[in-house]
Amino acid sequence: MDEAIESRMSIRAFTSQPVPRETIAQLLEVAARAPSGTNTQPWKVYVLQGASRDALADKVCAAHDAIRANPALGAEYREEYDYYPEKWVSPYIDRRRENGWGLYGLLGIARGEKDKMHAQHQRNFRFFDAPIGLMFTLDRVMGRGSLLDYGAFLQNIMVAARGHGLHTCPQAAWNGFAKIVLPHIGAGPDEMLVCGMSLGWADPTALVNSYRTPRVAAAGFTTWLE
Repeated sequence: MDEAIESRMSIRAFTSQPVPRETIAQLLEVAARAPSGTNTQPWKVYVLQGASRDALADKVCAAHDAIRANPALGAEYREEYDYYPEKWVSPYIDRRRENGWGLYGLLGIARGEKDKMHAQHQRNFRFFDAPIGLMFTLDRVMGRGSLLDYGAFLQNIMVAARGHGLHTCPQAAWNGFAKIVLPHIGAGPDEMLVCGMSLGWADPTALVNSYRTPRVAAAGFTTWLE
């Protein structure tokens, strides 16, 4: 279990090797053992592959390009819940910058190279070429605690995937395009997009997959009380 957790990382380049449907179904069955408040089990999952995955990618990439050309269009695409804070403070902003510039630096993208940044960000909307895209929704009637439950469910998927030699990339990048995603997957008006996820086999030759984010040691966030 420790090995599965420690080997989990956000993969940003996948091979085209397919993932059997029965494997995906097994991952979701295992993940459903996640705890949830009063056993509400608030998760709803949509699996995209083939034409459905490609069509969604085309739609969102087109919107992403349109916003680049006309930033005013960004007002039409809003996240339904605040994933990030309205105001960044240290140490969180420091870690965010370290992550962003560490990744871009590895890829040879310098500050101010907006075209390259846009292209790399858009890789999210191609599921980093993974054969499987997952979308997760939550009934709008549920409270914020259900997002905590959802985190346990998502982590179960990612860790269980490692047991099959698979990798994942959880993606909040999709959230701002919920008005495109939700109709495409057939979600009802009572559903809110929580996030997306790429699932597949990591490309071992891709430079981007050599990037590992650092972690604060447990001593840095733990207080012992006796």
